[in-house]
Amino acid sequence: MEAYTKTVEWMFQQLPMYQRVGAQAFKKDLSRTIKLAEHLGNPHKKFKSVHIAGTNGKGSTSHMLASVLQEAGFKVGLYTSPHLKDFRERIKVNGKFILKKSVVGFIKEHKDFLTENELSFFEMTVGMAFDHFARVNVDIAIIEVGLGGRLDSTNIITPEVSVITNIGLDHTAFLGDTLPEIAREKAGIIKDNIPVIISEKQKETTAVFTEEVQKHNSEIYFAQDLKLPKYHTDLKGDYQNRNIKSVIATVKVLREKGWEIPEECLKNGLNSVKLHTSLQGRWDILKEKPKVICDTAHNSEGLTLVFKQLKKEKFQHLHIVLGVVNDKDLNKILPLFPKTAIYYFSKPDVPRGLEAEILQEKASEFELEGRLFSSVPEAYDAAVDAALDEDLVFVGGSTFTVAEII
Repeated sequence: MEAYTKTVEWMFQQLPMYQRVGAQAFKKDLSRTIKLAEHLGNPHKKFKSVHIAGTNGKGSTSHMLASVLQEAGFKVGLYTSPHLKDFRERIKVNGKFILKKSVVGFIKEHKDFLTENELSFFEMTVGMAFDHFARVNVDIAIIEVGLGGRLDSTNIITPEVSVITNIGLDHTAFLGDTLPEIAREKAGIIKDNIPVIISEKQKETTAVFTEEVQKHNSEIYFAQDLKLPKYHTDLKGDYQNRNIKSVIATVKVLREKGWEIPEECLKNGLNSVKLHTSLQGRWDILKEKPKVICDTAHNSEGLTLVFKQLKKEKFQHLHIVLGVVNDKDLNKILPLFPKTAIYYFSKPDVPRGLEAEILQEKASEFELEGRLFSSVPEAYDAAVDAALDEDLVFVGGSTFTVAEII
């Protein structure tokens, strides 16, 4: 087994990681991240950054913004999570993955420290990203929050601007089970005198954000209130329109801070997100005849937007390959799925994957009927084989389900 595969396996298996094992990976403390940063020479203080939190849309917003800044000629770091196929998707500079030898080298050099201090997968990955961005001397890094905000490992940076995309009921076991509670956690990324962009005005959360910015003497901008020209992006799905507004508002603030981002670069950057950043899994059309679309939306807000988009598609029959993780509130998401679709139930290949039998049983309570499969690829092949040219196959329910077929 090559050194890179061994290294990533060690990171995954030896240390708890929320994406794979859930609650036991969640640490309510930033002290270990701060200790790691000090051990690395505080790399996060050596580059400028933009910090992006939110329930949905933060990944697309991060990639769009990175693309715009690349188009404007800057050397741009991009830190996102989770990855679909390769761990290195999490750490990119101008769209290029961190080198395998850099991943191996970082872990080898700091393994004793990482082990002694029991650093989690996420903490060490954030340290690796910040170290890499400082070493290659990026002009600016777009840093996406992993979970929440206030206690997220990325929250040691002081960015040029903070962005909060939207607030929905996700990861309630860690962040609270009301929108104001979750907003309070996300608002934890707001820093003293640093402007903040809020994508959407939601009546349950606006007061929380207003109160937080007053505490920090920060300026607040609600992107949906700004009168902005119409822009387009190569990322498909009408739901990207709200993310575009956040990006334009962020660019506006960056320009005010002296960043030169010409209008042409804003337009071209938004239209070249996939080219510049290699983003996948957002309303991705994988095949025509039958048309196959996948999307990583996995909570009620995200799925509502996806099914709204699906209604605009023309097809004879709808086939849905579905796999979810075991902490998903099925009572909230299953009612959103169309009853007329044919379902292919499977379990994503991660420890947190929900058994397909349990998913099928629960789905039948909501009149969603279909067959069981032993793996996501098997379910996918069966759906594509069964579909006519005029049919549509949709794959989703979890990032991990999409990852297995992309």
